Amino acid sequence: MPKLAPKTTKPIRGTNQLRIIGGEYRRRILPFPDGEGLRPTPDRVRETLFNWLGQELDGQVCLDLFAGSGALGFEAASRGASRVVMLEMARPALAALQANRSLLQTNKVEIVGTDALAWLTRNNEQFDVVFLDPPFASDLLIRALAAISPCLRDDARVYIETADWPVLDGWEVLRKGKAGVVHYGLLRREAEQAGDSQTK
Repeated sequence: MPKLAPKTTKPIRGTNQLRIIGGEYRRRILPFPDGEGLRPTPDRVRETLFNWLGQELDGQVCLDLFAGSGALGFEAASRGASRVVMLEMARPALAALQANRSLLQTNKVEIVGTDALAWLTRNNEQFDVVFLDPPFASDLLIRALAAISPCLRDDARVYIETADWPVLDGWEVLRKGKAGVVHYGLLRREAEQAGDSQTK
């Protein structure tokens, strides 16, 4: 197969592309619009993340809290997740997510147009894997980590991506890495915190 090279022809205005790198939809190309703070997790970082997660997510339920381009959520669906809930508030990105779900013809992905933090306060479902990759120029990562515990199953893992590594009280850092200006890591609630969330 030829090596993938940067596009030399001009794409449709305001349209970028990402590539699914593993699983059922491997090599499928998905378009996404321009948007402030919209930057898909790079292929190399995604490959590292799914190595950490064990490559396949067979039967697991995933939450992509700030879905953006959908790179993480669609990758999870491709790798066997039984259900992926993707939240996005920006209308252009939301429309692209819906179009890409139709393009992949998958019924495993639920796309919700909503404010992620507001959604957390009314959600009753629990998840095995959560992806937290909010816009860097915000405090959304810290606020989401503070609110996410009731949504996590026992031994759930939370992936974070950020410009600056935060203070992580109550979280165990399973793995972490850095690519350019991006810090990323895989977290799990500390045992005491996990027990507290199950008794509330």
